[in-house]
Amino acid sequence: MQTKTVKYQGKGKGRGGLKEYLNLIKPRETALLVFIGIITALAAAGGNLSIGRVLFVSTAILVASAGANGLTNYLDRHLDARMERTRRRALPSGRLFPAERALYFTAALTAVGLVMAWFLHPWAFIADLVGTAAAVIYRKKVTCVFPQGMIASCAPILMGWFAVKAVFNWEVLLLCVLIAVWLPSHIWSIMTAHREDYRQAGLNYFPMSSSPRTVSRILFVFCLLLFAASIILYFAGNFGHLYLIMAAVSGFIIVYASWRLMITGASKDAWKLYKLSAFPYLGLLFLAMGLDLCFRF
Repeated sequence: MQTKTVKYQGKGKGRGGLKEYLNLIKPRETALLVFIGIITALAAAGGNLSIGRVLFVSTAILVASAGANGLTNYLDRHLDARMERTRRRALPSGRLFPAERALYFTAALTAVGLVMAWFLHPWAFIADLVGTAAAVIYRKKVTCVFPQGMIASCAPILMGWFAVKAVFNWEVLLLCVLIAVWLPSHIWSIMTAHREDYRQAGLNYFPMSSSPRTVSRILFVFCLLLFAASIILYFAGNFGHLYLIMAAVSGFIIVYASWRLMITGASKDAWKLYKLSAFPYLGLLFLAMGLDLCFRF
């Protein structure tokens, strides 16, 4: 197998405008992290959280997540340039140049996010610091999910929780477990869907190092664990029937999607699982949590 030799194109094509900076911080991923973080804060507060606190917690998680996502985009710019799926992003395409502009911008966001996290709570600061470090250190080495991706993805959960309640209990632990077992369905599915793109870019760790059939079986197991974690959370958390119904319905759908992938092994089914995993699955699950907390269904 030959590695693509496409060169990084960031050579003076454009200084970058608002659109490029928005592309840099991965707005959809950042929005999802902010959403699950603020719902977690509501869970910690039992649904009783002032508007001012909601705004401050949301802003802190937004700035911190945008900074971390931007840093990962900066660090991955040469790799992104070698992949068909990502080479049109702002940095590898050269629309944002020089790359140091992105580094300064995202480093500033990260620093501001850490300061805001400190004012939330020192433990929220630690969660942000550890999550950011996990996101930028030891990248693209083994699985891209465990442990670094899991730690980084749990940071908004912990920031939102510790902003309201400085107690680590079963509820927040299960929320972190939920994110940890959700992550493979989101990350490994897209890597399976674009398997050859990743391999030709020179990435040979899991899941590219295993056969699609083996990966699909592992994804099916993780989706079963995800379904179980979402149901257990109903009994351990302060959620009502709306959440339980959403967890049951969405869990069945994502398990079916992973089963379908296991049967067919087709890239299109891996792509469907990826598209299902963030929105609607995780977004609707946390939306049901929030509605339950606020309106007590």
